[in-house]
Amino acid sequence: MPRDIPPLAEVRRITEKKRDAWWTVMLVDPVATPLVRWIARYTRATPNQLTWGAFLVGLGSAACFAQGDWRWLLLGAVLYHVSFIFDCMDGKLARLTGTGSVFGAWLDFVFDRIRVLVCSVALMAGQYTRTDDVLYLWLALAVTFLDALRYIDSLEIFKIRHGMRKQIKARMRAARKAENQAELAFMEDLLRENPKADLETDHDTVAPLEPVAPLEPVATLESTATLESTAAPALTAAPAPRRPAVVDLHQEFRRRFPWWVRCRNFLQRHRIRAHLISGIEFQMGVFIIGPAIDAVVATTVVSGVLLLVFELAIIYKFLLSTRDFTRTINSIETAEERVPATTSVSS
Repeated sequence: MPRDIPPLAEVRRITEKKRDAWWTVMLVDPVATPLVRWIARYTRATPNQLTWGAFLVGLGSAACFAQGDWRWLLLGAVLYHVSFIFDCMDGKLARLTGTGSVFGAWLDFVFDRIRVLVCSVALMAGQYTRTDDVLYLWLALAVTFLDALRYIDSLEIFKIRHGMRKQIKARMRAARKAENQAELAFMEDLLRENPKADLETDHDTVAPLEPVAPLEPVATLESTATLESTAAPALTAAPAPRRPAVVDLHQEFRRRFPWWVRCRNFLQRHRIRAHLISGIEFQMGVFIIGPAIDAVVATTVVSGVLLLVFELAIIYKFLLSTRDFTRTINSIETAEERVPATTSVSS
C-alpha cells in the first residue's frame, strides 16, 4: 500500500537544499527529487541502501573506465552520473522520511572518497594501458590529492569558523547586562535562511537583516535603552521588540568585492551557490565530461586548475573573515569597558 507522501512541490521544498552546486541543481535534482518521492511512496528503501547502491554503481563505472576504450569510457561516464544521482537521493530520502542517521552520514562521506579514489585509478590506469603515457599515472595522483585537499580544507575551515562563531556568542552572552538586550545573529545565517534576499535593492526583504551596531552591539544597545528611559518617561506603551544584533564576518570581503554581492544574489535566486567549481564540479569534469568526449587529460587539467582557483578564493575570503572576527572581538571588549562608565553615569 502506498505511503502518504506530500505532492512533488512540497517534496522539493523539504528535500532540496536552498543552496547547492550548479551541477546538482540543473542536472541532478530534476531527476532525483521525483525518484525520491516515488521510492518513499512505493518502497521501503532506506537512505543507507541508496548509499550502497551509489557506491556499487560507482564501482561499475570504475570497471568501465579500466577498459580504456572510448565506448567503455562513455558508459563509465553515464554510470558515474547515475551513481551521483543515487548519492544525492540518499540525503533527500533521509530528509523526506526522517530516517537519517549519524552512521549514514559517515558512510556516505567515506563511500564518496573511496569512489573517487577507485575511479581515478581505474580511469588513468586504463588510459595508461592504452597509450603507455606516464602522464596518466601522475594525473591519477593529482586527482586523488585535489579531492582530498578540497574536503580536508573545507572541513578545517568549517571547524575554525564554528569556533569563531562560538567565541563571539560566548563573549556577547557574557557582555549582556540589560534584560532587554537584543539577541545575536550572524549575517551568513540570515542570508542562508533568506536565499532570495538582495542586500542592495530588495529593501523589504533585507530590512530585518540590516546589522544593528555590528561592531559595538552592547554599548549601543544599552545606551539606546538609557536614552529611551530618560527622554520619554511618560510613555507607558511596551517598547517595540528589538531586532537581533547582527555580526557580519564577511563585511571586509564584500567591501573589497562589491560586485560579488550582485553575482551571489543572482545565483541564490536560482538555488546555486557562489562556489561554482567545488569538489562536485571537479569530479564531474574528470569522470563525466572528460571520458564522454574522450579528452581525459584536457578536462582533468582544466578542472583541477579551476578547483584550485576557487579554493584559493575561499582561503582568501576566510583570511578576511578572520580579520572581521578580530575586529568584532575587539569591539566587544571595548563595549565591555564602557558599560561600567555608562552604568555609573545613569545611576
